[in-house]
Amino acid sequence: MGSTGIVRKIDNLGRLVIPKEVRKTLHIRDGDSLEIFVDSDGEVILKKYSSISELGDFAKEYADSLYEALGHITCIADRDQIIAVSGSPEKEYLNKRIAALVEEVMDERRAVLINQPEQRSSCIVIADEEGKKCRYTAEVIAPIIVEGDPIGAVIIASKKMNPGFGELEFKSAVTAASFLAKQMEQ
Repeated sequence: MGSTGIVRKIDNLGRLVIPKEVRKTLHIRDGDSLEIFVDSDGEVILKKYSSISELGDFAKEYADSLYEALGHITCIADRDQIIAVSGSPEKEYLNKRIAALVEEVMDERRAVLINQPEQRSSCIVIADEEGKKCRYTAEVIAPIIVEGDPIGAVIIASKKMNPGFGELEFKSAVTAASFLAKQMEQ
């Protein structure tokens, strides 16, 4: 853990302002939840809270099931990173930052089917892939919406030549996103 050199005082209501530079670096947006930890040395640790990551093994099993049924790379993401993957090496996707395209789809709260990668410049995972030629021949991105707020996405992608994603892949991703949202509401 490194020091930022920034010191802040707690106000009379017990509030602490997290500097804008830190929020920007850690991708903390207005309305994001932070989890508070206290260790045995008395250090207070703030961690960005991801409600969908609570699904953990369940999300992985769901991704595995979709991969087995469809035969395409399946990822489940929270607002910031991939939390479950099937159909591709985990090190390639797991815990990698999602691309701007996925964030845009989540913010629009509407699933998209893309069969022509030349229509966009983004790919599905980390920022350093931005600007590179897209590695996928087709993608479906379906946001997971809980109480009106996007908390993640189900992503189905293919590197195969002409996979021709259609209604089956689209409906599968949308159904998975809806099911995961219902799990989060319980």
